[in-house]
Amino acid sequence: MSVKLEDRPIEQVREEVIDVLIFNYSHGVISAEAFERRLDEAIASQDHQTTMGLVADLNKSTDSQFASEKERHLNINYTNNRDTPKTDNIINILGGSNRSGQWQVAKEIRILTLFGGADIDFTDAIFTSPNVTIKVLCLFGGNDIYVPEDINVVSKAFCILGGIDNTAPSIASRQAPTITVEGLVMFGGLDIKVKKTIKEKFVAFANQMKVIFNSKP
Repeated sequence: MSVKLEDRPIEQVREEVIDVLIFNYSHGVISAEAFERRLDEAIASQDHQTTMGLVADLNKSTDSQFASEKERHLNINYTNNRDTPKTDNIINILGGSNRSGQWQVAKEIRILTLFGGADIDFTDAIFTSPNVTIKVLCLFGGNDIYVPEDINVVSKAFCILGGIDNTAPSIASRQAPTITVEGLVMFGGLDIKVKKTIKEKFVAFANQMKVIFNSKP
């Protein structure tokens, strides 16, 4: 027995519709303009029928290659690597450091910044735990933390004669990892922000799939 459309989780319906949009766009069935317009509507929609109506005129089947590429490009990366240290110490004194790309995230990250700065980018990071704690001590410096839009961020840090700017979403799905930022910023700054939105990730993935399918003989 199939479940009525209205009784299904809207997040699940939205994900299926976006998959169909990406698949059809990558195969040249709809234009880039139509794809982005329908994608915007799908992301914003909270109505089951309206969401499904966005793909009523499209082929609704995908394939195994699409599923494999989606897993690789869009899902949060996890690893069970036991060799990853549980604590990562990042020290910047009169200098700066950077964490970006596919780096393995420790369960706890300690950042000491003194007359320096640190850029921590979780966009393509590989998580070893669903819960990550960042402990910050920033004195006369600045730290930038970049996070994907589809993870949870909790900011508990406080500042004295400084600034903390958190523009990242505080609640994503329950399955997403949670990053908790704690600590002190004095005579400095801490920015927590999204580097790439969900829409930007979908569009980038769709364009990658378009290249893959168009390159087939």
